[in-house]
Amino acid sequence: MDRFFRITERGSSLRSEVLGGLVTFATMAYILVVNPDILGSVPDAAGVTLDHAQLVTVTALVAGVMTIAMGLVANVPMALAAGLGVNAFVAFTLVAGRGLTWPEAMGVIVIEGVVMLVLVLVGLREAIMNAIPDALKRAIAGGIGLFIALIGLVNGGIVGHPEGGGTIVALGEGFSSWNTAVFVLGLALMAVLMAARVPGALLIGIAVATVAGLIVNGVVDGTPVPGAELSGSVVAAPDFGLVGEFSFNVFEVVGIGAALALIVTVLMANFFDAMGTALAVGREAGLTDAEGRLPQMRRVLLVESAGAIAGGAGSASSNTIYVESTAGVAQGARTGLSNVVTGVLFLLAMFFAPLATMIPSAATGPALVVVGALMISQISGIDWDDLGVALPAFATIALMPFTYSIANGVGAGMVLYVLIALGRGRWRDIHPLMAVVAAVFVWYFLRGPV
Repeated sequence: MDRFFRITERGSSLRSEVLGGLVTFATMAYILVVNPDILGSVPDAAGVTLDHAQLVTVTALVAGVMTIAMGLVANVPMALAAGLGVNAFVAFTLVAGRGLTWPEAMGVIVIEGVVMLVLVLVGLREAIMNAIPDALKRAIAGGIGLFIALIGLVNGGIVGHPEGGGTIVALGEGFSSWNTAVFVLGLALMAVLMAARVPGALLIGIAVATVAGLIVNGVVDGTPVPGAELSGSVVAAPDFGLVGEFSFNVFEVVGIGAALALIVTVLMANFFDAMGTALAVGREAGLTDAEGRLPQMRRVLLVESAGAIAGGAGSASSNTIYVESTAGVAQGARTGLSNVVTGVLFLLAMFFAPLATMIPSAATGPALVVVGALMISQISGIDWDDLGVALPAFATIALMPFTYSIANGVGAGMVLYVLIALGRGRWRDIHPLMAVVAAVFVWYFLRGPV
């Protein structure tokens, strides 16, 4: 096992890989609740609303299989699950907006995944990633760090959107909230343990915060810590009724032109979200080379593209690499063995869904904040004195959290980098693929982000 996963070679250990896999699963377990809630929220053109129990099963099934596949094929600590944003696009644009049935909407995802797979096989997707300057790669990592930190702060009630208007975001629930108190407890504990280099610091923090949330909900009226609830039953039989429920009738329903536009739109979001996440996780794990490239990138993208196909075929929506994988990396994960641990836990979650879903966001949120703090250090390698690099890097970093989209940040940085280089006559600094991708992103922004 050590030779296959190269554990010792990468400076890791069996303990670190197992702990990393556990932490990654703990930070991603919310998808078992969120994905069914989104996909099961609207009826399709035939009046069919997807069954919640079936959605939990396929969400866990596809995430488990594809996460294990990533670990075995690419040997990287990058877990996959149904992509947030794309699942909302499926539910509210394809089904509720365009009037597709659920099988037809999932067919769009399968087609998009096949197109991505072809781009990987011909080498175009990897070539585009290698064409990105190192400064922008570092900016992508830093931007994702701020992005996931913001997600953690929102989950913990520290940051919120004022209902009465005023500022766009403000101090959220305040420290009088039990949910925020549990979040602060977890964050403080993780910070102390991480600073003291205690093994399993993030996992310990998540466990303590979860127990605290369960205790609070047990003694205080209502559910002041959402998600920290023990179900009446521990075991739930998986229902595979949604597997294989997809159709390619979208071309007949909306027409060829509209169908192609829908496919390209979801392709753009998946393409660059996965790209940015893979680069960030790889760099954080120390797997990139001197030029910021990930040697295993082709295999990573191959599995990630297959995740889109599997997600559509399983009615779970497109599966992609999760930024929460950085939590496992922060815990010491450096190889695909951690992915095997995470994937097995997802598969077990099909039978023990109530246990997997009792971890509140107030417990996982602190881990995202800590990981965000670790990732932001990547921007120290950017030449901030060169505005031709600094401004695109800043746009990349800022727009990810401000627009809640990795793809938007990547696109803004690439477009601005090309424009500035052309404006000061340094067209030789622009890789041809960078120019092409920047042009595509101009189209993407004009059409409106997903």
